[in-house]
Amino acid sequence: MRGDQFLRSLNDGRNVWLEGKRVESIPDHPAFKGTLTTIRELFQTLDDPILRDEVGYKVPGRERYAHSSFLVPYTEQQLAQRRGSFSCWSSETHGMMSRLSDYARSIVTGWYAARGELSRLDSGFEQKITAYYEHARDNDLFLTTAIIDPQIDRSQGLDDSRIAERFLHVVRETEDGIVVRGAKMIATGAPYTHDFVIFSFLKFGAKDAKHAHVLIVPANSKGLHIVCRESFADHREQNHPLSSKYDEMDAVLFFDDVLIPWERVLLYGDSEKVLVLRANKTANALAFHQNVVRYVAKLEFVTGVSFAVAESIGVTGFLHIQEKLGELLTQIDVIKALIIAAEAGAKPDAAGVLVPELSYIDTARNIGTRFYPRAMEILQQVGAGGFVQTPSGMEDFYGPISKLMHLYFEGASVSAEKKVQLFKLAWDLIGSPLGARHELYERFYAGDPVRGYANQYNGFDKDRLIEPVWKLLKEISKGGVTSV
Repeated sequence: MRGDQFLRSLNDGRNVWLEGKRVESIPDHPAFKGTLTTIRELFQTLDDPILRDEVGYKVPGRERYAHSSFLVPYTEQQLAQRRGSFSCWSSETHGMMSRLSDYARSIVTGWYAARGELSRLDSGFEQKITAYYEHARDNDLFLTTAIIDPQIDRSQGLDDSRIAERFLHVVRETEDGIVVRGAKMIATGAPYTHDFVIFSFLKFGAKDAKHAHVLIVPANSKGLHIVCRESFADHREQNHPLSSKYDEMDAVLFFDDVLIPWERVLLYGDSEKVLVLRANKTANALAFHQNVVRYVAKLEFVTGVSFAVAESIGVTGFLHIQEKLGELLTQIDVIKALIIAAEAGAKPDAAGVLVPELSYIDTARNIGTRFYPRAMEILQQVGAGGFVQTPSGMEDFYGPISKLMHLYFEGASVSAEKKVQLFKLAWDLIGSPLGARHELYERFYAGDPVRGYANQYNGFDKDRLIEPVWKLLKEISKGGVTSV
């Protein structure tokens, strides 16, 4: 089964560092065990006769199913198939796992789909991306991205040698490939990915050619060190139902003279070409489409928890609570409507690939940076002080004070035990280290939210909205309207 194959594949000699020690066995380490159990179960859906058509598609000419993040959509049905696969895995994880490989896989699929157009960037691009796409698809590779440069001194650029030497750059070329040195962040899912999709994020100039690249880097590359943040996994599932299953590990990558084979070097040495590839509409629309589909599942989960908390303490009849819960429903509908609009507005690219309308997806990603923190605030306001009144564990329900526990923790519509379980789940969303990480993630995973909104303004056809204003004023002026 694919899930078991996935787990076995992770003990491949990669250098994963946690709490100052190299992790010897990724699948067995307590920091990853719960998360990998979840991913294993998701991978198994591709072998399930009932679920495989919802999650995957049959590759033409092969008996094997592939995940639909690898499906190039030419029809509305195929675009819907992609959405359905994203929705299935997101629903299974309540939207709490954003990097289940389908995002990075969609980037690769987008580049492959647009390979004819992108071949003008480099004569070898089409052959390289085709070979890698088929390899990743046929071997169920888990992929993630690492595109941000390390935070050292944000006031300085590559003219400062301290910065230039620590941003990922090429130190030499060899017959076998390029050797790179430096660091990249933030690689979510890094300890258990197979390959990293690496590319330059900043707008480097022509003089910064050694920093301009698009690479696919195996996780077990010699000289690559995966340095993890503190684990938020907590295996006391009764107390931390989310942290025990869904802690996506984030990591920084140290490249200590890592050789990247030429077949994995998609672009190198031309910052303008790298920017063109990074801005490719086909790849971005297919990848960002996954972002917003996943987001719906998360908002629905938070809303469900908020509803349940409100009912459990009997506050659903209060008008101000109804207003807040209604606001959560509007969040869900707004993102759903933007997905529908993006798919309804999908147009074929030059190769006939049906590409979702990116403007609606950008709007969903931008507004989402404000929706999730507001959803957390509403959940806090609904449950209020009840969240810090829950007992340390469920054991007291079976001990000497069991009678008192049932008496004083009882809810308006649920038993004391169920109410405590619910509040522990809600606390995992709003008060645990995992919950704090998720709020930070939803604010910034799409990049700088200020720049995101600014980019929407800068890229918009402003004359379409401004011209009617001047036209109206001109008509009024011609009509001879006088002021009183």
